[in-house]
Amino acid sequence: MTDGTSSFPTMEQNVLSYWEQDDTFRASLDNRDGAEEYIFYDGPPFANGLPHYGHLLTGYVKDIVPRYKTMRGYKVPRVFGWDTHGLPAELEAEKQLGIKDKGQVEEMGLAAFNEYCAESVLRYAGEWKDYVTRQARWVDFDNGYKTMDLSYMESVIWAFKQLYDKGLIYQGFRVLPYSWAEHTPLSNQETRLDDSYKMRQDPTLTVTFPVTGAHPGTASVETLAAHPELAEASALAWTTTPWTLPSHLALAVHPTVTYVLVKVAEDGAEAVAGQSVLLAKDLQGAYAKELGTDAEVLAEFTGEQVVGLTYTPPFDYFADRADLGDKSAFRILAADYVTTEDGTGIVHQAPAFGEDDMNTCNAAGIDTIVTVDLDGKFTNLVPDYEGQLVFDANKYIIRDLKAAGRIVRHQTIEHSYPHSWRSG
Repeated sequence: MTDGTSSFPTMEQNVLSYWEQDDTFRASLDNRDGAEEYIFYDGPPFANGLPHYGHLLTGYVKDIVPRYKTMRGYKVPRVFGWDTHGLPAELEAEKQLGIKDKGQVEEMGLAAFNEYCAESVLRYAGEWKDYVTRQARWVDFDNGYKTMDLSYMESVIWAFKQLYDKGLIYQGFRVLPYSWAEHTPLSNQETRLDDSYKMRQDPTLTVTFPVTGAHPGTASVETLAAHPELAEASALAWTTTPWTLPSHLALAVHPTVTYVLVKVAEDGAEAVAGQSVLLAKDLQGAYAKELGTDAEVLAEFTGEQVVGLTYTPPFDYFADRADLGDKSAFRILAADYVTTEDGTGIVHQAPAFGEDDMNTCNAAGIDTIVTVDLDGKFTNLVPDYEGQLVFDANKYIIRDLKAAGRIVRHQTIEHSYPHSWRSG
């Protein structure tokens, strides 16, 4: 109770001063020797910037739980730590040094750059201690750790080895948004930020995939036997990312969607005039111009019936690769995520650049091939576009596909596309 004239800030400072003089936090640990410990993991912050509202808000929660457990009789050590690794430390150092790209870091020397990062990363450690103390949080700063401490890194390596020895570690791929400017993936949290997507214009293509046969043991063997005209047809697939076509490994259809085999009229798109094409029945009208005025439906199939059809890919970089699982690439697969909302109802699969693509191809035994380096440029696996930034390569990919007679439709779309909120 107060008389209404007391200053709460003054009272807070008096309590903080008493706790400091009495070493109350240390006493709460010492007088519980032998008691059961409650371990509270407190994610360490970066100390190369001042705390913001989010740090302060979560700080109160991080203080309430250990205090409650202490009141319940537990011994609750609370060692404060600093995250001194990762992109924030590097970006802050690059900003201070005026560095714009990886080449300048290499020119400076990795050892010198790391040393500068180590010196600058704890720049605001003192201010952090003041803020946290002013919050009335009880934490142990004196025995705090830094993730760049050798002892800490050794403990992480030790823990990893325990997992490895138990057979719990495997190496694989996962598709994530990636910034070639920062040489790092973006976390799921970062992709949900308001400024992580921007509107941009990109080319869209509808491409032909000429059928060559049926993969053994699939429904398409029977389908092709009953409809030999399929062997002369082309599946049509639509993409908003032409730069992924050199990495193409499969096509996907929805197993229950109805697909039609259409004989294209002579006044249809030049690439398919007079030929037969396969696309979703619900999207036939969307391609009325490309199919021509007198287009004729020759047959209907469910997606399940065409699963297993093989075809000629748009590029032959991996046609003879022996490391594509059971060599079952370049065939039509079933995938429940395929829709008939847009496109052709047949989806091009580049497992290195799409999570759904990777899951679908992995389930079919088709391995992932990564054709783009850390700078966002094609590697020597794609010799025609080697060294080109993927978006810059779009125009050359389109040029080559047009020359090969593989493009049925070429348009431009404005869509929301992920960007790094740091580098844009």
